Amino acid sequence: MDLIQLLSRNEGKTLEFKRDLSSPDGVLKAIVAFANTSGGTLLIGVEDRTKKVVGVGDVMAEEERLASLIADSIVPKLVPNIEVLPWRKVHILAVEVAPSSTRPHHLKKLGPTDGTLIRVGSTNRKADSFLIDEMRRFAPAASFDEQPMPDLNSEAIDFRVTSEFFQPFRQITLQGLQTLKMTTTYQGRIVPTTGGILLFGVNRLDHFPDAWLQVGRFAGTDRRRILDSAEVRGYLPAAAEEALAFLKKHMSREAIIGAVKRTEHWTLPVIALREAIMNAIVHADYAQHGAPIRIALFDDRLEIENPGLLPFGLTIEEIRRGVSKLRNRVIGRVFQELRLIEHWGSGIQRMVAACVDSGLDEPRFEEIGTHFRVTLSTMRRHAPATDKRDQSILRALATAADTGLSTAQIAKRIKISPRAARTRMLALIARGLVTEIGSGPMDPGRRYHLVSKAG
Repeated sequence: MDLIQLLSRNEGKTLEFKRDLSSPDGVLKAIVAFANTSGGTLLIGVEDRTKKVVGVGDVMAEEERLASLIADSIVPKLVPNIEVLPWRKVHILAVEVAPSSTRPHHLKKLGPTDGTLIRVGSTNRKADSFLIDEMRRFAPAASFDEQPMPDLNSEAIDFRVTSEFFQPFRQITLQGLQTLKMTTTYQGRIVPTTGGILLFGVNRLDHFPDAWLQVGRFAGTDRRRILDSAEVRGYLPAAAEEALAFLKKHMSREAIIGAVKRTEHWTLPVIALREAIMNAIVHADYAQHGAPIRIALFDDRLEIENPGLLPFGLTIEEIRRGVSKLRNRVIGRVFQELRLIEHWGSGIQRMVAACVDSGLDEPRFEEIGTHFRVTLSTMRRHAPATDKRDQSILRALATAADTGLSTAQIAKRIKISPRAARTRMLALIARGLVTEIGSGPMDPGRRYHLVSKAG
């Protein structure tokens, strides 16, 4: 265990400091919260605010006392790793707690209802009944949306609508619904799963009244005055595009007026917006009651907030690296089949790259209460990034300012395939560097132009 590295960090989701064991309740609460969430390290002998190392007196006796407290006070039993670490002339007790496969754990004297704690940021909080249920599901590796809904039959899923969504990709069958786990066998009957109802339920909002998106445009940088709002209550696979259409209505800042088409340059890259909204839909905790997914656009930022913390055992640092634990496996599987998401875990990295490439700050990821929030800044910090091929494309477009260039012409000039050229052009359009003028994607006369500010 690298003590210097730990001391260089601030308290957070996986690290806490305690001066001593004089108040063991706080120590035990931190250990339970770590075990129930993403694991963590507790250092005893370090002041929490100043990080001053004061050490632990009679460290061997205190180690034995701590081990006994953990064994006697926590249910189910936990056996964390306890180490004695030397620091100059003193010693520190380090308790390393792994994410537990037998969660939820609770403090015996408080009982399961009041004694089950989770870690949110640098605080230990009492878990509500929905979080406790999710921990129980997580332990046997079952997801909420895979659970059967035995009071319903398979006709509770709108098969016609499901078929329409799948039609561009393949024909969906009743057996296909089972393969995708939108239905399952329960006591000899075919019944819908929670995921099937959330996605395509005939009366899905009767069963899950918070499974929708609330979108708002606010004046300024706070919520005191709302300019416009929308409620996206349609089927989840179409919800992201509906929300995106609302945001586009309020984000345009530049425009190119062509002979055929008016094209707008968005304040935020569309790729990042779509990924953030898709992530919120796929990873929301639909077992929570009281709040839909909320999307709020301000003058300086966009906030996308969904109910549910990160899946247990996962940290913000890990999701930035592409690590993913899917909370809703049915929804994730269907979204992947519908080409709405790519590989699990890749969306965060694409979101970050799109923002940085557009000259914006990296997105901010936070756990707030029992919700997860992504914040995208609209404040441009530097010029959009381009690689050598993108720079060649932009130079070529600059020399053809009056006529523009087609995909084939761009491909020929920079010696890449038309398909690769089209991919690059879509990325440059999303970053607001290039505009496309034509009557539609199949228009043979479609041309690309550099974006210039409208006067």
